[in-house]
Amino acid sequence: MRLIAPLLCFLLAACSGERAASPTFYGEAAPYALSDWGMVFTDGNRLVVNDGVTPYDLATPLFSDYALKLRTVWLPGAEAASYDETETFDFPVGSVITKTFYYPTRGNAALVGTPPPLSDKSLSLDAFRLIETRLLVRRAGGWTALPYIWNDEQTDAVLKRTGDIKAITLVRGDDETEFPYIVPNQNQCAACHATNADTKEIQPIGMKARHLNRQSAFSPGFNQLDHWVASGIIAAGNVEKAPANAAWTDKTVPLDARARAYLDINCSHCHNPNGAADTSGLDLEPSARGAALGVCKPPIAAGGGTGGRRVAIAPGAPDASITLFRMETTDPAAMMPELGRALAHKEGVHLIREWISEMEGSCG
Repeated sequence: MRLIAPLLCFLLAACSGERAASPTFYGEAAPYALSDWGMVFTDGNRLVVNDGVTPYDLATPLFSDYALKLRTVWLPGAEAASYDETETFDFPVGSVITKTFYYPTRGNAALVGTPPPLSDKSLSLDAFRLIETRLLVRRAGGWTALPYIWNDEQTDAVLKRTGDIKAITLVRGDDETEFPYIVPNQNQCAACHATNADTKEIQPIGMKARHLNRQSAFSPGFNQLDHWVASGIIAAGNVEKAPANAAWTDKTVPLDARARAYLDINCSHCHNPNGAADTSGLDLEPSARGAALGVCKPPIAAGGGTGGRRVAIAPGAPDASITLFRMETTDPAAMMPELGRALAHKEGVHLIREWISEMEGSCG
C-alpha cells in the first residue's frame, strides 16, 4: 500500500507532460528533444523557464517577421561571463543561450502583438503558438548554434539541423498576409552569428552591454546589467558607465538614437568593419558617421540590390536611399537582412524613412 502514493504522483506527472529536468550542458552531441536541455519546457499549459535559468530582454530587438521572443541565459557554475563595454561578453564553457519564437493567435491565425509579462517565469500557452527555439551553446571549441522546432501539440521541440518552413497567416489590424516563416538551418544560424569575417567565429549578437543596459522586464526595479552582476552572470565591471541603446519604439528619446539602435541590432552584425559585409564599406555600428554610415555613399557591389538608387542614404530623400529600398523589398536577391525575414517591417521602415527625411544636407 505504501507504493500507491508515489506511483500515483508519477502517473499524474506523466499525464501532465511536465518536464522538470535540471539545466544540462551537452558538450558534444545534442539531444533530440529541447526539454532534455532543461532550459525551457512546457507543462501542458505553460512555457516554463526552469529554475536557475534567467530570462532577459534587449533594449531594441531584432525583427523576425513579427514573431515575439523569449530569451534566456544559463551558466553552468560559479564562473561568470567577462564584462566588456563594447564587445560581446565572454561566456564560460557550458553556457547556454535560448531564444523561443512565438506568436499570439486567434484561431489558426498569428497576430501582431507585444510580449506579455511572465508570471512566475512562465508563459500561458492559451493564446500563443510556439514556433521554434534556437540555442547557442558555448562549447570548448566555441559557440554552436542549434535550431529546435516545436511540435503541433506544443509539448516539446525537436532538433532539426536542416531548418524548416512554416506556413503562417499573419493578421495585422485589417490586413491578413500569408507567408513562409523560415526556420534557419544550422549553417544559416552560424552565418548570421559569425560577426567577424576573418575568424568566422560564432558569437551571440545581443550579448553586448548596449543592448542589455535597460530596466529589467523580469526583475522590477533593477537595471538588467546590475541584476546580472548581482546574480553572478557577468563579472563586476564598470556597468554604471555602460553604453545604452535606445528602445526604438520609445518616442521620448531622439529620433536619431532610435534609428541607430534599430540599424545596430538588425544590421551591424554583418555591417561592421570586420563583419561578413565588410566589403560593402558600410558600418552600421553606433560609432559610425558620415560615409561609413552610408550618407551619400555609392554602393561598392550591390548589383540589382540598389533599386535604381545612387547612394545608401540620401539626406532628406528616403526614396532615393538604397538602405530604405532594401528594408522595404521582400525580393530575396535584394532585401536586407538577407536572412531572418520574409516580410518587411512596416514600423521599422517608417522609422528609418522618418530619420532619413529629417537629415540635413545633400549629396550634390
